[in-house]
Amino acid sequence: SRAHTTTTTNTHKMIPSRTSHSSSIGPGVVPRGADPAYDEEVKREYDLRKNIPHLGKGSKGRPFSIDPNVGVMTRTQTPYVTGTSVLAVKYKDGVLMACDTLACYGSTKRYKSIQRMKLVGKYTVVGFTGELSDFDYISTLLDELEMTDFCQDDECPRTPKEIYNYLVRVMYNRRNKFDPLWNSLVISGWDYVEKKPFLGCVGMIGQHYVDDHVATGFGNHLARPLFRESWKEEMTEQEAEKLLKSALLSCVMRDKQMMNKFQLSKITADGPGEISEPFAIDTRWGYENYVNPTKYAPGAW
Repeated sequence: SRAHTTTTTNTHKMIPSRTSHSSSIGPGVVPRGADPAYDEEVKREYDLRKNIPHLGKGSKGRPFSIDPNVGVMTRTQTPYVTGTSVLAVKYKDGVLMACDTLACYGSTKRYKSIQRMKLVGKYTVVGFTGELSDFDYISTLLDELEMTDFCQDDECPRTPKEIYNYLVRVMYNRRNKFDPLWNSLVISGWDYVEKKPFLGCVGMIGQHYVDDHVATGFGNHLARPLFRESWKEEMTEQEAEKLLKSALLSCVMRDKQMMNKFQLSKITADGPGEISEPFAIDTRWGYENYVNPTKYAPGAW
């Protein structure tokens, strides 16, 4: 009975995930022949799983995630714990980025003190919209890059543009596996090589662009029009902060999955990047149209 129990347990054991990866073919991909010990472990696991229907007799693939009860491969279909809009603008001396600290479980405002921006090295900040757990995975990859930089100790850290291009390949790589990371990412920073601020956005299937101001989520509809109207190239930090806060006000008054608790990050040539303590902005709910919102909207309820 004990031997039978041990065999069952081993059959359902998952192959341990790799923490390192090949930069040429993407994260988590280990080509055959690159690591004999890992190949041997995969072979042992495959031999235990070869009778699971989805693999088939002629399959040469490596199992990714398998339900031990029914042997079904699974993918993330719906994000569960999510963050909403991230806003960012350039100004003449750097880049400002802002977002709230809320992570919603569906429509429930569940986690209210989540930092949705991450410092990467000295000159880059990455903010995210979307699934919290997927960004945690992305953070692990960025930590690996940062550790590589630290170990090389060559005083040439990766620029924001390099981080941006890396994340484009990561997101597109996962899209091609039909297992996308459910995030939109904003990458801001100071390019110490080109001596200018950098700001870019990467979507969940690898679509990407660089601009003077960006927004993700609902903010793409609410904040970008304000940015287009008011942004100018020679803005001071104070003007950029005022513009960001006016856009945050526009978003928080309309987006039910945003809360009035924000953080602001700043990147300049002086470095390192800074992420502020949480703060609130002034909101007013006493407008006449809020008292009877259906008065001027016939047919509404």
